[in-house]
Amino acid sequence: MKLTSTLPKRGFTLLETVIAIGVLAVLLTGFMVVFAPAADGIRKSINVQQADRLASTLEQELVTLHDTKYKTGFDKSFEWIKGSNTAGEALLVYQYRGKMDDLRADDRTPKPQVLLKDKLPGKDYVVVTMMRRKSDPKFTEDLAAIEGQVYAVKCTQLIFSNGQLVTGKAGSISDPKGAGGAVSSTTDYPEAVIAFAADFHMMPASAPSFFTGAAFTSKFNAVKNPVFSRNIAVRR
Repeated sequence: MKLTSTLPKRGFTLLETVIAIGVLAVLLTGFMVVFAPAADGIRKSINVQQADRLASTLEQELVTLHDTKYKTGFDKSFEWIKGSNTAGEALLVYQYRGKMDDLRADDRTPKPQVLLKDKLPGKDYVVVTMMRRKSDPKFTEDLAAIEGQVYAVKCTQLIFSNGQLVTGKAGSISDPKGAGGAVSSTTDYPEAVIAFAADFHMMPASAPSFFTGAAFTSKFNAVKNPVFSRNIAVRR
């Protein structure tokens, strides 16, 4: 004869379910407490690397002569630092896809690789970090092959005040020791070094239409809080 159990099947009670959920919540909280700082550290390390790359590009391009417009890299730096707070002469740092086998004749920078069909990175094109003035036609050309964000750099000279370096007047370069007013050229500049604060601002868009329209001027003038800042110096 087959015996059939008459005992009811027992499930989890409401109290047991609540206890299980509570234990799970405690474990998840502990996991997040341990994991969150590590994840935040990874994000910060990436940001620091990116900041170093952008700042290094700024330093290098300020003193690199791609044409005969300036006699020295110091002359170029003087003009670019002074004009960097004007939308029309804004300093823009960005990355773009450059052709590996096709360079521009004047400054030897790669021409932009716009079409990606059947193109392989490292073989047909390379991602190049560049800084140009907004007024440079090559910047408009590079926009069609932009990779990632575009950063506008506003530079302000550092001058001495009460024995400390402080930011001077944006759009002006003067004797850092406070003797006299603004100077118009490197010939009148008395020192061998221009120290300045570079504020990097992330632009809200990287589409060509944003930089060729009136929206850029208003956005550029409105930005106040930089993504990061660096104190840099250029020498004669």
